[in-house]
Amino acid sequence: MTFRRILVQHERKQSATLLPKPSWIKVKVSQSSVFNETDDLVKEHQLNTVCTEAACPNIGECWTKRHATIMILGSICTRACAFCNVATGRPSPVDLEEPIRTALMVKKLNLRHVVITSVDRDDLKDGGAQHFANVINEIRKLSPSITIEILTPDFLKKEGALITIASAQPDVFNHNMETVPRLYPSIRPGARYFQSLRILYEMKQYQPNVFTKSGMMLGLGESKEEVLQVMDDLRCAQVDFLTLGQYLRPTLKHAEVEQYITPDEFEEFSHIAKSKGFLMVSSSPLTRSSYHADEDFKILQIKRQSTHLSN
Repeated sequence: MTFRRILVQHERKQSATLLPKPSWIKVKVSQSSVFNETDDLVKEHQLNTVCTEAACPNIGECWTKRHATIMILGSICTRACAFCNVATGRPSPVDLEEPIRTALMVKKLNLRHVVITSVDRDDLKDGGAQHFANVINEIRKLSPSITIEILTPDFLKKEGALITIASAQPDVFNHNMETVPRLYPSIRPGARYFQSLRILYEMKQYQPNVFTKSGMMLGLGESKEEVLQVMDDLRCAQVDFLTLGQYLRPTLKHAEVEQYITPDEFEEFSHIAKSKGFLMVSSSPLTRSSYHADEDFKILQIKRQSTHLSN
């Protein structure tokens, strides 16, 4: 599927959104031969990406740079979050060959940094933690110098899952808070706010050198004060990197956009977050969890080194 078709389908699904899109949300079509090569590699290795499944607005830019966020453990999620475009239902059995296929694709793309995410798999005893670890291990066998970022589910009621993840030693551990606690029952009903905070904090205790990361979507009806409280909670959990982006309604079945946050407001949130002590902040309407992840990782390393030298 070409980027233009993906974009057109996404725009059609959003066409009846009550609030008209402002100019700063418009995405330019940016397709190239490299985009098509990335698309072909994904298909060749029978993999899923969050780029297509979640209708990411940055897919044209990222795939043209050979950056694709691999989504493991299938394309069917066991939860039905009101913001997410990934299909909900009964997932297929775990594909035991997926880790090696993922590693082969990553090697062919010649990546320096890769982002691996997954659907929620509440049907699995460990929530898919061992599969994450297997993917990390296989990637490192074929690409020893690569850095690996994982964006995981919350592993709710999955005892020992986080230890399995920590033992695989990802370079970045990302788990998104998504929204403010007041909106969890309507936006993220299968999740628990303090569970999400807990795994971010505990990962830091298991692996002090891992960079921890979390993100929020704005425009769902949250107040400024609520956003600032989530920032404080994340800093208490020792999270290093915060991402803030505009929520975009995938289809008419999903939660409505209550407000489009202006670029200036995103910039203000960025300044506030930095003042609270985050090592790095990415805050803009089109910011997504893995957007510019490779460049951001380099900056994180430099900032950590600078912090250690100043101390």
